[in-house]
Amino acid sequence: MKISWLLSVQRGLRLGENKMLGVTILGNNSAVPAFDRHPTSQVISTLRRNFLVDCGEGTQIQLIKYKIRRSKISHIFISHLHGDHYFGLVGLINSFALLGRIQELHIIAPAPLQQIIELQLKVADTRLCYPLHFHLINNTGHLMTIDDIEISCFKTNHRIECYGFSFKQIKKPRRINPGKVHAYNVPISFYADLQSGNDYVDENGTSIKNEELTVEAPRGKTYAFCADTKYDESLLPHIRDADMIYHETTYLDNFAERATQRFHSTTKQAGRIAEKAAVKKLLIGHFSSKYDVLDDFLTETREVFPATELALEGVCYLI
Repeated sequence: MKISWLLSVQRGLRLGENKMLGVTILGNNSAVPAFDRHPTSQVISTLRRNFLVDCGEGTQIQLIKYKIRRSKISHIFISHLHGDHYFGLVGLINSFALLGRIQELHIIAPAPLQQIIELQLKVADTRLCYPLHFHLINNTGHLMTIDDIEISCFKTNHRIECYGFSFKQIKKPRRINPGKVHAYNVPISFYADLQSGNDYVDENGTSIKNEELTVEAPRGKTYAFCADTKYDESLLPHIRDADMIYHETTYLDNFAERATQRFHSTTKQAGRIAEKAAVKKLLIGHFSSKYDVLDDFLTETREVFPATELALEGVCYLI
């Protein structure tokens, strides 16, 4: 059922629903794989490409299992250098080479990762047949704009240097209202000015307001991946009003003290962050391997923030 649901979402993306973002969960567990759950990894899908966020052990097997097009992965974002978030990366890079990949691959990560990956490739005498580019994170804020997606990063409160990522669709220009522009005989050459928000002045000097000739485009969607973090309200400005966020819930709320000591979060803490940030939807994951069943995670978080879903492996969540 999960696979067929994912395939239907991917078909929708291919058919041109380019306002849609999809987030497919490949791994939702914390450091130790358990109960058929895998370390952190997820794919953000747009019409043109896939972005991979974190690459825990087993990620490439999950990509195959859930029929994610690996050739569409153009950028890989690594939040931090705990193994459950990047130990699958060098294997994926190597597999791309063995499969004859030719398109370039971009890796965005904390600075030490480049040295680690290059050493692994060197000692194995691995020769890539595609360009591999590293973009090292030195500051927070805007990282890059790809197609119509603005990508930025922000620090989270974890035991080592750790970053969350925000993916925001750029708002489209205003839409031309065909009936109105024809009624006022607006020349086609002026359409670009209308889309930029300018009023139209006709040959008689009469000014027609832009709002009468165009329709405002819908706001672009925003997804934020909050990475590993203990409860920290400094995240709020970076995720406020997002359409969907992913926030870790390593522990149930009765382990709040342990969560703080280990720089992780609980169910109700994630719910409070989502509530205070006024986000529309919350995905929770990074579950500790001490828990076999996840039902209580959903119950506890929904007590604080009802619009919560478990980040289940193989499911694609639409934004």
